[in-house]
Amino acid sequence: MSAQPPLDPSKWDDLQTRVISGAAMTVVGAIGVIMGGVWFQMMVVFVTAVMVWELWMMIVPDRPTPGMLLAALLASVMSGLLLDTSIIGLLLFLVVPVLGAATLKRERVTFFIFALGLQIAGWGLVQFRGDYGFIWIIWLMSVVIATDVFGYFAGRTFGGPKFWPKVSPKKTWSGTIAGWITAGIVGFIFTLFTNAGFTIVLISMVLSFASQMGDIAESALKRRMKIKDSSTLIPGHGGLLDRFDGLLGASLFMLVVAYLFNVPGVAF
Repeated sequence: MSAQPPLDPSKWDDLQTRVISGAAMTVVGAIGVIMGGVWFQMMVVFVTAVMVWELWMMIVPDRPTPGMLLAALLASVMSGLLLDTSIIGLLLFLVVPVLGAATLKRERVTFFIFALGLQIAGWGLVQFRGDYGFIWIIWLMSVVIATDVFGYFAGRTFGGPKFWPKVSPKKTWSGTIAGWITAGIVGFIFTLFTNAGFTIVLISMVLSFASQMGDIAESALKRRMKIKDSSTLIPGHGGLLDRFDGLLGASLFMLVVAYLFNVPGVAF
C-alpha cells in the first residue's frame, strides 16, 4: 500500500485568526441576542448597513462616499420600520435599493437585488427574535454556525468533489453534507428541551441548505466582481457580508416559511 500524503499545513494557516475573530463576533452577537429588544435591533441595523456599504464598495470601490451615505440612510429607514409591518412601511425598504441602483452606472440590478435581500433578511431576524423568542433565535444561529464550522473542517480535512466549482471553488460535497448532518444533530438537541417535535430535525437540515445557498449567492457575487472578500473588516473572515451570508440565507428561508405556513410565535 502506498503511504497517505501528509496533510497540507497551509490549509490551516488562517485557522487561529479565524477562531479569534469568530470568538469575538460570537460574544458580541450573543450579548445582543440575550438582551433582545432595542439592543438586538440596533445590532442588526448596524450589521445590515455595513453590509450594504460593502456591497456598494464591491461594485464601485473608488467611490466610497455614496456607499456610506446609502448605509446611513438605510440605518435610518430600517430603524424606523423594524416594527412596522404595514404595506406602506415595507415599501419604504425599496428606498435604498432604488436610490443606489439609480446612482450606479453598472450592476444596477445586482445592487438592487442584494440590497433589498439584505434589508429583508435583517428585518426577518428582528421579527423572528421578537415573535419566537430567545430559544428559537439561538436555534437558528446554532444551525448556521454548526453548518459553517463543521462544513469548513470537513471540507478542509476530507476534500473531494466540489459542490459548485463555477460559483464557489472551495466548497466541497464533504463539507456541504457535513453541514447538513451537523444541523440535524442541532435540531435533535433542541427536541430534548422544546416542544418542537422531530420535524425540527428535518427543518434544521433544510435551514442548513438555505444558509449554504446564502453563502453560494455571495460567492457568486464576489466572482462576478472579481474580488476575494467583501471587505477586510474582520481578520481571517473578510467582511461582514462574508461572515453573515449564511445567516442571511437562513433568515430569508425562515421568513418565507413563517409567513407561508402562518407559523405562530412561541415565546420562551
